Amino acid sequence: MTKKVMVLMGGFSSEREVSLISGKSVSNALQKKGYIVVEHDLTDTKKLLADIDTEKPDVVFNALHGNWGEDGTISALFDLLQIPYTHSGMLASAIGMNKYISKLIAKNSGIRIASSQKTTIKEFTSYGTTIDYPYVVKPVCDGSSVGVFIVRNQEEALLVKYKDMNTEILIEKYIEGQELTVMCYKNQAYVVTEIKPKEDFYDYQHKYTTGFTEHIIPAKIPHEISEICKAYAQTMHNKLGCKTISRSDFRYNTKDGVIFLEINTHPGMTDLSLVPEQAKHIGISYEDLCQTFVEEASCRPLK
Repeated sequence: MTKKVMVLMGGFSSEREVSLISGKSVSNALQKKGYIVVEHDLTDTKKLLADIDTEKPDVVFNALHGNWGEDGTISALFDLLQIPYTHSGMLASAIGMNKYISKLIAKNSGIRIASSQKTTIKEFTSYGTTIDYPYVVKPVCDGSSVGVFIVRNQEEALLVKYKDMNTEILIEKYIEGQELTVMCYKNQAYVVTEIKPKEDFYDYQHKYTTGFTEHIIPAKIPHEISEICKAYAQTMHNKLGCKTISRSDFRYNTKDGVIFLEINTHPGMTDLSLVPEQAKHIGISYEDLCQTFVEEASCRPLK
């Protein structure tokens, strides 16, 4: 029997527009694979539940980005509804989205991390930080480099602002060097990509604008460094209990070695995204990748 797949996209986060792009690409790929595809632009949870009741999908493809989609919230909903869904489950997603907790897991697993401090933007504005310049300020829970600041001096520190003064932020020492990323596919890491933004750093605009960033695959790094990156990616994937795909990001220089930055349990699926590119490099087409997500979809059993 042909499976009916609901591709869930859009959502409520700051990454809504990119999620719509990912969702459309996934929808097209799954239709080519012969699935019955229903697209749903998430703008209202009650409407989502009504559409699920009407369409009765066999699988939900989670193409949401950012909070509510990547942080385990939507995963928990489908667990309760007992509808199989793609990507990692609630717990792995929640931990992966929380940069502070995932860094603690990395450190306890013998993976090197940068010195860091968790605080709120209100406390940072009032009291500053004990981390020396330069440092990076980012939300504890958000994706796609949203709200990331590189702070090199006092003047730049004054530019760090968020709408909600209670936003939890992570302040971590800025690590110079090559930015590297590794996809873990079915518990196995295969290749390392170097990310080279044309200017400044790999922010939201560089991720999703053609021509703003160069991807070097495989990365031009020593073999032993590549092996360390892949081993770290596999460790984080397995420690969190990720499913199908995850992507871990690192910095590397000869002084500090390989430094873990964060893990993404719901990597982007646009034409510019890193995971489809790494999958293609190892012989997995975009359509086959989407099919794998669907065929490995599951939900947490109630009993």
